[in-house]
Amino acid sequence: MKVIQSPQNKQVKEWKKLATKKGRQKQKAYLLDGWHLVKEALAKSIIIKELLVTSDFKYLDELTSLNKDQHEIISISDEVAKVLSETPSPQGVFAVVALEPAAQPPLQGAWLMLDAVQDPGNIGTMVRTADAAGFTGVIFGDGTADIYQPKVVRAMQGSQFHISLLAGPLDEWVQKFSAQQVPVYGTELNPAARPYNKLGKHQNFALIMGNEGNGMSQQILKRTTANLYIPIIGHAESLNVAVAAGILMFQLKA
Repeated sequence: MKVIQSPQNKQVKEWKKLATKKGRQKQKAYLLDGWHLVKEALAKSIIIKELLVTSDFKYLDELTSLNKDQHEIISISDEVAKVLSETPSPQGVFAVVALEPAAQPPLQGAWLMLDAVQDPGNIGTMVRTADAAGFTGVIFGDGTADIYQPKVVRAMQGSQFHISLLAGPLDEWVQKFSAQQVPVYGTELNPAARPYNKLGKHQNFALIMGNEGNGMSQQILKRTTANLYIPIIGHAESLNVAVAAGILMFQLKA
């Protein structure tokens, strides 16, 4: 087994660059940090370039069993683990995963689209909720945080391996759904929009959630099948975007 002890090692510096979008694009890879994510990746048909573990990683036997000698395992020091991880207490296991072009499934079922949503925690919660609600996939629109940003990857907690994650300008995706007669529902804090609980259940549809501070772009709001709002009964001014998305996803999904 190859051993890397120094944080100054050239390979460690390359792995560290995977925290940046430029580094990910150049190396065509991204980094998984933590046992839950690595285990999820090993269970799926994910191209793993390397597995990195510290000598005291407590699930090494299980990792070795799941790996089945398919991927190179590199032993790293605790110092290297601390350099690579963005968490205060690294678990001591990482996977360098290949960035593959996302295969686009048929635009059927329920889809969530994110319009310039930027907070990794909100994105992770929405992806996990889409997974739990039985959605087909999530589309990251322009201005939305990168799918492979470390904080986003960690916040999705493995749900990214259960549903499709795509990216691209949302106006183009709205056109694609509309061309296939799939309704697209926007969201806005506007009593002139349709109440979310008056729309019924649907099997095939797309739901768009907007930016935390500014909501959806006006351009896209004009192109939707209908725009929905959640009536505020109490005195709060608005709902967190991830909370609102959860309410809408479970309300609309047949």
